[in-house]
Amino acid sequence: AAAPGHRITILLLQELLHCYIITARWLAVADLQQEMYNHLALYVPRILCLGLSGANSSREEQREEQREEQREELACQLLLLAPLEWLLLGEEPAAGLAQLQENNQPSPLCGHVFKVGEPTYSCRECAADPTCVLCMQCFLGSIHKEHRYRMTTSGGGGFCDCGDAEAWKKGPYCQKHTPIENSKVTEEDPVAQLPADMVARSYSIFSIILKYAVDLLTWEQEDQLPAELKPLFKGDTYYCMLFNDEVHTYEQVIYTLQKAVNCSQKEAVSFATTVDRDGRKAVRYGDFQFCEQAKSVIVRNTSRQSKPLRVQVMHSSVVAHQCFALKALSWLGQIIQYSDGLRRILCQVGLQKGPEGENSSLVDRLMLNDSKMWKGARNIYHQLLMNSLLMDIKYKKIFAIQFAKSYERLQSDYVKDDHDREFSITDLSVQIFTVPSLARMLMVEENLMTTIIRTFVDHLRHRDLQGRFQFDRYTAQQAFKFGRVQSLIGDLKYVLISRPSEWSDQLRLKFLEGLDAFLELLKCMQGMDPVVRQVGQHIEMEPEWEAAFTLQMKLTNIISMIQEWCSADEHVLIEAYRKCLSVLSQCHSSLPDGEQPINLSLAGHSVETFRYQVSQDKVSIHLPVCRLLAGLHVLLSRTDVASRVPEQLPLGELSPPLLIELPLRCLVLCAQVHAGMWRRNGFSLINQIYYYHNVKCRVEMFDKDIIMLQAGASMMDPNHFLMIILSRFELFHIFSSTDVRKRYREDVVQQNNTLIEEMLHLIIMVVGERYVAGVGQVEPFDEVRREIIHQLSIRPMAHSELVKALPENGNKETGLEGVIDSVASFKSPGVTGRGLYELRREWNKYFNLYFHHYSRADQSKAEEAQRKLRRQNGQDTALPPPIPPPLCPLFGSLVNLLQCDVLLAVEGAVLQWAVEPSGGGWTESMLQRVLHLVGMALLEEQQQLENSSADEDVTFNYTCKITRPGEAPSTSGSVLALLESLQNAPHLEVHKDMITWILKMVTNIKTMRERTSSTSTITISPGQGQEEMLRDKDKAERKRKAEMARLRREKIMAQMSEMQKHFINENKELFQQNLEELVASTSAAAESRYTCTVADTGLVCVGPRRLGGTEHRHLVTCILCQEEQEVKGHGRAMVLAAFVQRSTVLSKNRCRSLPDPERHNPLFMHPDLSLGIHTASCGHIMHATCWQRYFEAVQLKEQRRQQRLRGHTSYDVENGEFLCPLCECLSNTVIPLLPHTPSPDHRFYTHCSHSNLETWLQTTNQQITALHFAHKKHSDGENLYSSSINEMITTFSMSTYKVGLKVNPNEQDHRVPVLSWSTCAYTIQSIERLMMEEDKPLFGSLPCRQDDCLSSLTRFSSACWTAAPLKTIHTHFIRLFAVLVPDSQVENTPCILDIDMFHLLVYSVLSYTSVHSLDQSRRTLVDSGHLHLFHLITVAHLVQILLTSATVTRIVYVQIITYIFQAFPHEELLSSGWQLWRSVKAGILPFLRASALFFHYLNSTAPPVDLLVAGPGQWEALCSYLSLPLNLLQLHHSHHTLLEPLIDRWCCHPGVRQTLHGGVIVKFPRESNRLVELPEDYSALINQASSFTCPRSGGDKSRAPTLCLVCGSMLCSQSYCCQTEVDGEDVGACTAHTFTCGAGLGLFLRVRESQVLFVAGKTKGCFYPPPYLDDYGETDQGLKRGNPLHLCSERYRKIEHLWRQHGIAEVIGHAQEANQTLVAIDWQHL
Repeated sequence: AAAPGHRITILLLQELLHCYIITARWLAVADLQQEMYNHLALYVPRILCLGLSGANSSREEQREEQREEQREELACQLLLLAPLEWLLLGEEPAAGLAQLQENNQPSPLCGHVFKVGEPTYSCRECAADPTCVLCMQCFLGSIHKEHRYRMTTSGGGGFCDCGDAEAWKKGPYCQKHTPIENSKVTEEDPVAQLPADMVARSYSIFSIILKYAVDLLTWEQEDQLPAELKPLFKGDTYYCMLFNDEVHTYEQVIYTLQKAVNCSQKEAVSFATTVDRDGRKAVRYGDFQFCEQAKSVIVRNTSRQSKPLRVQVMHSSVVAHQCFALKALSWLGQIIQYSDGLRRILCQVGLQKGPEGENSSLVDRLMLNDSKMWKGARNIYHQLLMNSLLMDIKYKKIFAIQFAKSYERLQSDYVKDDHDREFSITDLSVQIFTVPSLARMLMVEENLMTTIIRTFVDHLRHRDLQGRFQFDRYTAQQAFKFGRVQSLIGDLKYVLISRPSEWSDQLRLKFLEGLDAFLELLKCMQGMDPVVRQVGQHIEMEPEWEAAFTLQMKLTNIISMIQEWCSADEHVLIEAYRKCLSVLSQCHSSLPDGEQPINLSLAGHSVETFRYQVSQDKVSIHLPVCRLLAGLHVLLSRTDVASRVPEQLPLGELSPPLLIELPLRCLVLCAQVHAGMWRRNGFSLINQIYYYHNVKCRVEMFDKDIIMLQAGASMMDPNHFLMIILSRFELFHIFSSTDVRKRYREDVVQQNNTLIEEMLHLIIMVVGERYVAGVGQVEPFDEVRREIIHQLSIRPMAHSELVKALPENGNKETGLEGVIDSVASFKSPGVTGRGLYELRREWNKYFNLYFHHYSRADQSKAEEAQRKLRRQNGQDTALPPPIPPPLCPLFGSLVNLLQCDVLLAVEGAVLQWAVEPSGGGWTESMLQRVLHLVGMALLEEQQQLENSSADEDVTFNYTCKITRPGEAPSTSGSVLALLESLQNAPHLEVHKDMITWILKMVTNIKTMRERTSSTSTITISPGQGQEEMLRDKDKAERKRKAEMARLRREKIMAQMSEMQKHFINENKELFQQNLEELVASTSAAAESRYTCTVADTGLVCVGPRRLGGTEHRHLVTCILCQEEQEVKGHGRAMVLAAFVQRSTVLSKNRCRSLPDPERHNPLFMHPDLSLGIHTASCGHIMHATCWQRYFEAVQLKEQRRQQRLRGHTSYDVENGEFLCPLCECLSNTVIPLLPHTPSPDHRFYTHCSHSNLETWLQTTNQQITALHFAHKKHSDGENLYSSSINEMITTFSMSTYKVGLKVNPNEQDHRVPVLSWSTCAYTIQSIERLMMEEDKPLFGSLPCRQDDCLSSLTRFSSACWTAAPLKTIHTHFIRLFAVLVPDSQVENTPCILDIDMFHLLVYSVLSYTSVHSLDQSRRTLVDSGHLHLFHLITVAHLVQILLTSATVTRIVYVQIITYIFQAFPHEELLSSGWQLWRSVKAGILPFLRASALFFHYLNSTAPPVDLLVAGPGQWEALCSYLSLPLNLLQLHHSHHTLLEPLIDRWCCHPGVRQTLHGGVIVKFPRESNRLVELPEDYSALINQASSFTCPRSGGDKSRAPTLCLVCGSMLCSQSYCCQTEVDGEDVGACTAHTFTCGAGLGLFLRVRESQVLFVAGKTKGCFYPPPYLDDYGETDQGLKRGNPLHLCSERYRKIEHLWRQHGIAEVIGHAQEANQTLVAIDWQHL
């Protein structure tokens, strides 16, 4: 092992020659297996025992390692696999394989195995079940892309179902896999296509290799090989092999490895990543003792909290053979892809029984040892099984039988194992059980359904004395096991997912056998987790309730599917009903006996029942057996079996009171919880009640309980039914005696009131809920439609909200799409929000206030919304019950509940209490429910009357019964009389409309009855007349009320007006004074606006002729103390909250590395603007002192927070960050407010000495010469501003310095003023670009906050030189000026192609001010200096543009430029010149616009009107405002003698030639940066991400591929493998990328989650809605819903706009303030 590289190279050369000899020898020998084993024993350890590879620190070692791996691969191929291929094919492998492929009949099955994160598509219209999926290629070539489909990302491992006819209802083939019409019959054996000798060789080679691989992968001795593989000489080299488990965390493993094998953290991370990915990794290589020592450390360190990490010391030859075994299996997988014949041979070899008999085939051995293997080995052999057995239709069947036979053992192994399901052989069940024909075959032949259920029940051994499951005292171990056992329910779901259309006797038999097992399971659940009401003290420990509900949720779909199977066959249904009934009676018999029988009598009826009180005895919410029976009962009704063959049904055995007993207890429990009687039982009960009603569980819980009550009620005397209900609700005594209510305490009265409300609601549901096919005469379609109507009656909803509100079936479908368009209209979303569905008006009449799936909150919202709607439409506010659908015959007698004596007595009692409302013994809700019941009864009677023929007698006679007076004990009037007396009761104003509606209905029904009793038609009119009279009366009453309300309003308005007048009279002088001021100011404003427009033509913002701001006082108010103050140079400092950040938004070169902060000189900004400093402000102003006090308080609070160890805040106080006190906008500094620049005194202009360029250049050169020698003492600059303003100038200067260079503050650094100027220039440039992009006018369109920010920033920049040593500023000016006018004393000046001219302008203008002292006469000198500087830099920029424009030939640039300037002195431009002029004009426009903004804010000059609007005339207005000639070439022409030598020297600078010949050339105008182009269809992006591999972990798929939206790089986020070190801290790939691409700020799209991620620095980030929407206008973060997503360009533009205006940090700040959980996320690890 001294020089393994050399050894292998020599080996290769020698052994390559032997390759052919080996093959020839193999062909000749008798015992091929022995010969092959000898060969492998010799070579495998020599090739694959090569010591340890780790994440070595040096690059060189890593490269060497990679070369080593490549040599190893090559040696394996040439010495081990190539001879096998020669032997198999009998010729040169490449040619042989090509020949095989050519002769092969391609399979119609696609079989593409999905990578992790690859997009998969399932057609919602054609897929047999949701597990049937297509890969992207097949999907795009199929008919399904036009259908409704679901798109998800694969977890890896499954394969494409294209070509499988059983997986699709239609369109099973894509274009590529459509079978050829004349192809031979598929049943033909593909082995017959191969040459006989090849078949024989294949059998022997496949047998030997597969056996070798299986032997080694299932080998359990760590230091011995099987006898036939033992090498001649066995060295003492071992590996310490670490295995993966799902218990220990990454951190624990990394820490342990660092201790055990003494490696760096980086190496430990690399080891841990590999262990996690491949399942094992050698962490030490050496002799036995050396490895054993590492093992003991690892075991000791990881066994404290849990079982230790699995570590083995293995001999290197064993490891080598195991590695080759995996390579051999991969090789087999590749070879069989070439030929279906070879695939079948491998299947035969794998499934051939060995000499040991049962479970002895090679595949069986692999499966049964699955849980002992490591992750990498499992993955490879699972892949092989999928490529071979599952792709061959014949052998898939044989394999399925073997799999089913071993099912129980495999599942037991899986439950004990700790690897995830996707790494277990049991995960293949989805490939087998979802094929309907296979599932049915296994059900019949292997009794699969029973096996799965029994296996499941066996694993849940924890039971109570009655044999019910008990989850209460679960240990962590049992909880873990329970989690794993649930996968069995998934398998059962696969088996039942498609119900059979044809039944064989065998299938019936086995299904019913399975049903028996399932009923046993339900029996163990019936009554589990019982609760008893706590009285006195609160429960001490919350009982475990989640496990039982988890089980219920998992079984919900199974129960529904079993009912679907039963409904498909009459015989099965009847048998199932019988079985279920007998199990239920067993459950009832096990109920505690000895309950005393009691006799109840009310309203002349009496009933026998027994004493039971929910509030005292045990009660359970889990009643799956009852509920299954209820479901089957509905099926009997739906399929008419009950009416056709009643003799076969055991309906006689049913005891209705027993049937309703348990569901009724459950519903009473819910009512008592609502009434607050179970408060002391804690949250666990509240949660159970919540889930009982929740959409995930209600179909098989709450809904079925209502159905069971309906079934019981339809078979009982309605009076008896209601008396039992009263008794269970513990309300019987209230209605059975008169004055009993007077004697209660108030809290008990309240409780009883709630119980009465709940009971009435229950009666409404039992009679009224008919939208289940089988209870009412409806279709499933109607049921879904009704759900949607009631959801949309609450408020308009998004598609996803509706989907969540509807129960899903086993295929994850809700039936929503088929219904929604008929009842609702869709409103598309804007740039924010989501699309909403609104209920169409005509469906409002179906609204039922007591819809059974409404929660209390929903009900009140819906009621409010509906009343509001009716008022808007000018209707009355009554919400009568909708007309119900007719009941099925089996449930027909339910309607009698509405007219039975007990209910009438209850109604009469409630109405009687309402008539005399003195005591608190009733509530309005109670009355409302009674009115609803009365309404339902009247509708029922009306329906019966309308539908009855003349000779039929209508049995339903409610109107007669409500006119009878009540009987004893309550001697009240009749129900009708009570209603009439309530109609005008003042305390029932809300219900008046409803009572009116009821009375109308009574009148109508009486009319109808009269009409049917007497045949004459004349009787119609009086009835109608009465109705109209009632309506008119109603109208008149409304009108009267409206009139009274109007008069009342008018009276109030008159009173207010009177009071106002009185107040004005008393304070006359005050109002007079204010009025005069107002008039004066308005006229002044109008005048000033007028003068502005008149003198517009002469508005100039730079030079001696400029106009300053009007000399008005600048008053501002502090947001903290509310004091008003004028902005003065010597006043108290006022400051503006601001946020300074580095920016690369305008960058034209993202590859440029960040400058070294210590040595970088920022005086010259490169034109690529690769890194700038941007300042933004929210525009809120404070006194400097107020701000300082506020900031100190923030700092103090932060210190206290750290002491209390609270979570982070959204801002970093240590870096000077705070939130604006008013708007909570993130800020990190303040800008001082300085007074406006005064207008120059134009009297001095005439005396101005250097009004022309030449004089000014001479003077400036003289000044510079003077400055070179001696620095003048600056006398009056010190006291330009008050000390507080100077302090704030320093504060802001330090902030830009600190942020811009990422260094600690240092006031002495000569770069401080440069960075202040830099942020001014960069901010102006970025705002100019923003306005240009949005086609906004240059002035007048900026929001106030940006306007204030630019204004204060520019004035600050012009004054910041006062805080720095004058010598520094002079030095800067000399260096800057030397670029324009070369100076022999200044060295290293950059060439004009390496300078951004706008930055140069800003720096020069702002530093030039310091060259002059500031008395009034010099002010004019400064102004003319500014103008000359501006003209000179404009010429330089023109030269820069011409040099870089493509139209200029690069070689003769100097002559060309001179020629251009000479040839076109005026407007005489040639045709080619036009083009050039246009490009020059476009190139210089951004510079001129930015300059206009700069001088506008610097000199406070009002802008001309043309620049306040977008449109023509911009260029002229701009030139005039900047005092430039319209033709810029005249600048050159008027001073050409002066400028030509300068231009010549600029162009002859060596840097120019260098840049033009191969440097990075920036073209003008610089195009605005955009975010990367995204594909229109999101799945294209997912596909792109799925093929992205982690750049650091050897071709491994990235788990969280993340796209940088700024530069388009794909990154491997949120993983250890790609962490890098930034500033001494490990950060994830995204955070690291932000420092190179976005100066610490990043925008990313997390592809697998469909989430936009904003990151700022290491600690701040937030998620933002992605720009991809589905057809319903919603985003799908996390890709949970799977609807196809498409790019919404408006939303993407919004994100882009946020980025361009530097708003990302602000968005993150607001998001983190609003949601504190975001603050706690470790953003740096993403």
